[in-house]
Formats: sequence, C-alpha cells, structure tokens
Amino acid sequence: MDYHDFEGVYNAKKHPAVVEGRKTEQQVLTEFLETFENHHNIMTGEEADGVVTLDEFIEYYTNVSASIDDDIYFSAMMNASWNLQGDAASYKKYS
Repeated sequence: MDYHDFEGVYNAKKHPAVVEGRKTEQQVLTEFLETFENHHNIMTGEEADGVVTLDEFIEYYTNVSASIDDDIYFSAMMNASWNLQGDAASYKKYS
C-alpha cells in the first residue's frame, strides 16, 4: 500500500503540525507511513521503498499492541485511528 491507499482513511487534519501550518496533511501522512517501514527495515536490512507491506503493517501494530494492556482499549484505538467500523467520532467531527 502506498500513500494513495491511505488517503481518506488516515485523518491528519487535526495533527498539530497541520493545524499550525508547518506541514501539509500529505507530509504528516508520509512521515507516519515511514514509521511502518523503519523498524521492519532495521530488522531485515531492506531499503525503504515507500510502500507499506502487510508484514510491515502487522509488525508495527504488533509492537504497538504489546504496549497496551487492554484489548478493548487497543480495539478502540484502532477504530479511532483507522475508522474500521465506520463510526469513529474523529472522522465524523473533522471531515
């Protein structure tokens, strides 16, 4: 998945750098997507290619979930971030 696959799914409108005019939504999204590749590529020695693979996505959220004690909270966080159920308040509020 590349930047275009995440457009409309990841909402960066209220990111502080966007609100302050220091970055565009696209810049914030691009930086966020780079985090998926960073850890994976350090572990595998691969070069960043600007495409988030399923393995990179799963590895990223496996690491995130390990730091969250409550599965219900993790589920709510994932829905708020990605609007998985189509009802995330942040997407309704800022669209």
